[in-house]
Amino acid sequence: MSPHSDAPSPPGSYIPFINMYRPTNSSSLRNASSVYSESGSQFSRSFDSTSVSSIDSDDHVARPLVPGIYVPTVCFFDSESEDLDLETTASHAVRLAKAGVAGLATQGSNGEAVHLTHSERHTVTSTTRRALREAGYSHLPIIVGCGAQSTRETIQYCREAYEAGGDYALVLPPSYYSPLFAPNSKSVLQFFTTVADASPIPLIIYNYPGAVGGMDLSSDTIIQLSKHENIVGVKLTCGNTGKLNRIVAATRSSTSSGNPSFIVLGGSADFLVQSLVGGGHGILAGLANLAPKACIQTMSAFQSGAISEAQEMQEILARGDWAAIQGGVVSTKAGMQGCLGYGGYARSPLPRPTREESERWKGMFSELMKLEKNL
Repeated sequence: MSPHSDAPSPPGSYIPFINMYRPTNSSSLRNASSVYSESGSQFSRSFDSTSVSSIDSDDHVARPLVPGIYVPTVCFFDSESEDLDLETTASHAVRLAKAGVAGLATQGSNGEAVHLTHSERHTVTSTTRRALREAGYSHLPIIVGCGAQSTRETIQYCREAYEAGGDYALVLPPSYYSPLFAPNSKSVLQFFTTVADASPIPLIIYNYPGAVGGMDLSSDTIIQLSKHENIVGVKLTCGNTGKLNRIVAATRSSTSSGNPSFIVLGGSADFLVQSLVGGGHGILAGLANLAPKACIQTMSAFQSGAISEAQEMQEILARGDWAAIQGGVVSTKAGMQGCLGYGGYARSPLPRPTREESERWKGMFSELMKLEKNL
């Protein structure tokens, strides 16, 4: 599934974020609606808290979203049993942190969230948090994919993300019953507002038409939602830089630390520089699993005024990202396996590439990885 097409978002599609992360009054948020209370009768726990590592009290601290490169980490599995490979999960997180990324995301599209149980999602996030803490990178925020088809389960995912050490919830709009939604994006607005009211961690809107049957949130809808105090950003995998520019212009403000109060991130590395030109704050892009330094250096060159250098590297990013766009998590993992020596396979029913296919994916990433290794 391609993250975005080359065409702009259709005008008026789904016509109908502004504060930086701060510790929320979780008691007031959790009591926002009695329908979504935390009582055992309301939510069945899909995981056994004794089966995963406990979270240190220091894991629940404010971790602001700063401009930079964020990585939606892939999920690693044993090649035979398809059980979670937690050792590789931890070492990969630390590798990315050492490269200098601004934060990580678990349970995104590259993280095969749809292939994981509630318990496994919790385990991946808590393992990532523990690995960062033990390696001295406890300051890095973790964004957790929490989208679901019902408001109820989405809120449950947000609470479980918080319990696992996550700092922000990345939320797709529900889409299965979208033909029945109220007009003028009323159902979408109500969904995000209700989830934000009840979530113990702030929300980042995830606009990814390819994952939700073509639903493409308009800039008007996103700007309206940005006014909610517990919605603090957006990831735009639609590839529409005009939309990005409109959102940045409407939400531009900063905290006392100088960080954006509403972060606007591109969703693919192939338009990193374009996003920065439009006022965006960076990217949350799967290609950074392979080449975090190349992404970081491209952004750094642009910010320092070395535009020609940034453009040259952007061309390499775009060519490398074309392989990731065409093959999704399958080609990304094949590229990691071929170029880095780890990555493995996606869970079934996604196919395992043949040897010839793996070599082809590796070749398509070779220019990018040459740049990465020289940085």
